[in-house]
Amino acid sequence: MTADRDLVFRGGRTSAFLPVVVFLAFCIVFFVVFKTFDMTALAAGGVVALLVGAVCAKPYTAYWSAVTRGIGSPTAVTIVMILFCVGLMSALIKETNVSGGFVWLAGFLGVSGGTFTLFAFAAVCVISMATASSIGTMFTAFPIFYPAGVLLGASPAFLAAAIISGAIFGDNVAPISDTTVISSSTQTFRRKAGTADIAGVVRSRARFAFTTAGLAAAGFLLLGASGHFGDSGHSQRLLEQASDPLALVMLIPVALMLAVALLTRDIFKAVTAVLGTGIVTGLASGLLTTQGIIGVSDGAPTGFLVSGVADMLSVIALVVSVFGIMGVLTAAGVLDWLVSALTDGPLSRTPRGAEFAIGIGISATTLLFGGVNSAALLTFGPVADEIGSRVGLHPYRRAVVMDCFAMGIASIVPVLSAYLFIGAQLTSGIKGVPALSTTEIFTAMLYPLILTVVMVASAATGWGRRFEGMDGAELKRPERAPALV
Repeated sequence: MTADRDLVFRGGRTSAFLPVVVFLAFCIVFFVVFKTFDMTALAAGGVVALLVGAVCAKPYTAYWSAVTRGIGSPTAVTIVMILFCVGLMSALIKETNVSGGFVWLAGFLGVSGGTFTLFAFAAVCVISMATASSIGTMFTAFPIFYPAGVLLGASPAFLAAAIISGAIFGDNVAPISDTTVISSSTQTFRRKAGTADIAGVVRSRARFAFTTAGLAAAGFLLLGASGHFGDSGHSQRLLEQASDPLALVMLIPVALMLAVALLTRDIFKAVTAVLGTGIVTGLASGLLTTQGIIGVSDGAPTGFLVSGVADMLSVIALVVSVFGIMGVLTAAGVLDWLVSALTDGPLSRTPRGAEFAIGIGISATTLLFGGVNSAALLTFGPVADEIGSRVGLHPYRRAVVMDCFAMGIASIVPVLSAYLFIGAQLTSGIKGVPALSTTEIFTAMLYPLILTVVMVASAATGWGRRFEGMDGAELKRPERAPALV
């Protein structure tokens, strides 16, 4: 296929949005109609969207050249390789049952009521940071913490919200989460080659995430009690069955991973360090067997190395399809047109306005994608890169503003949110505890709600704002200074 000819669409520029519309239709059908969440289904929607969009493109070969250029971009390839590494790390943590260590700790401390809700939030925050998977953490944490917590006097709505909030927090700040990788990799330096390094973005984001987490923790403690206790004997048995104090030893490689990632700014070194020390620690403690690393059972491969790669395939398929769509929009000039429309408006002429434009844009994109942050960040990332760079915002700052707004209220709208649909689903079918609706959980989702307020305040006041090409993390410049390009 040749890629030298311009890509146009029958029906004009609006027809270039056809792949996006088809992909969004898949999101709405699965989230709203079927009330389910599946990354493979969304990836299938992306592939179908590309096939449908090709019908209106001319020349036909230029369309698929644009798709392959998008998929083969350095950013896309980097994200794919990092996600494979993330999958291995996440699978190791799951295989060694780190969450069981926190359950044991809850029983040892004797927490209940609002204290248990706070404990669940803190524990899930750590688990999510370790696994770098918000959805995976929810599936792990709900069966363990939710039934036991309700029976120990925790408010069902606030406990469910604490678990989801903790999962989102970990996804928000973990150096190896897909959203951190994507938000960093889509923001490029203008004064030197390369994209924003993950460690720098995480350090810049930490003040907002941890401030929000502290406020949310206080709220869960004060509001997280139901006022009554259930069968304490039954709840105690649940805790005992799920607890494993030895699993806390796996926090050692997790801590090493965080340290290496932040000190070296190299996610591949961090994952290599945690896999090496994690395997040694797991084998030495008996939490991991050689069969748990890699092996064969009934002719099928087993072990966390295999499952880690397999678990990422659906996410990577989604990344590939979305980058293909982005390649089409780029070749058709849609992204340039969208960036020009946003930057030429009065809102984007100042750093403050640009940050609000990024916040509004990523929030709308996240809402349209049903709270699927990774897809929203992939789609809006190049737009945020252009908007922010034209007023000189540092790539770290662009990534922070975009990611934090994507993790805010837009990700938890009751009728569209994948997080709330999954959370509500995981509260049902458990004997002795109430099932919740998405609306009930939404009203208690303190972390995303507070994070939105924090980021609005940050954009309005300039708290944490920094510019490319200036020394120091907190140097400010006049609000209408010329852009650094």
